Amino acid sequence: MPNTALLVMDVQNTIVGRVQDDGYLPRVTRAVDAAREAGIPVIYVVVALRPGHPEVDERNVTFGGLPADAFTEGDPGTAVHPAVAPLPGETVVAKKRISAFAGSDLDLVLRSGGIGHLVLAGIATSGVVLSTVRQAADLDYRLTVLADACYDPDAEVHRVLTEKVFPRQAAVTTADRWHQDG
Repeated sequence: MPNTALLVMDVQNTIVGRVQDDGYLPRVTRAVDAAREAGIPVIYVVVALRPGHPEVDERNVTFGGLPADAFTEGDPGTAVHPAVAPLPGETVVAKKRISAFAGSDLDLVLRSGGIGHLVLAGIATSGVVLSTVRQAADLDYRLTVLADACYDPDAEVHRVLTEKVFPRQAAVTTADRWHQDG
C-alpha cells in the first residue's frame, strides 16, 4: 500500500493501564507487525507535555486537571507501551490535545513523506480516534480505521462510532482483515 502509514495513537503506559480487554494489545501488535512486514511506516502519536504544562489552559476539561508531571518527559506513563514500542528510526509525534494533529507536526511529517492514506489504531475510540478521523478527513487524507485495534471504555460508544459514524469518512475493518487484504 504505497503512500500509507499506520498511526498508533495514545498507546502509552498510563492509558493502556485503563484498557479492560486482554486481547487489545495483541491485536495492535499484529497490526504493527503487518505494517512493518509490508514496508508501511508506523508512526506513533503520543500525548507529551512540558513540565508544569504551560501549554494547557486550566479551562481544558481533559488536560486542565492533570498532575503537573503527567505526560511529561520524566513520567514513565508517557512512554509507548513496550508491547508495541517504536523501533529505532520509527517516527514518534508529540501532540498537545486529543486529535493526533492538535499541537503536533503530524501533518508536516505525513505530507513530507508523501503519505495520503492513514490507517488508525488507538485509545480511545471516542477520543483520539474520533478527533483524528474528523480532522484527517477535513485534511483530505484517505482513512482506514482498524476497529479492533481501537479501544473505548464504553463498548456501546465504540460500536456506534465504528459501525455508524466512521464509515461516513473511513473504511472500517479489523487488524487481521487489513493484514490479509494489504
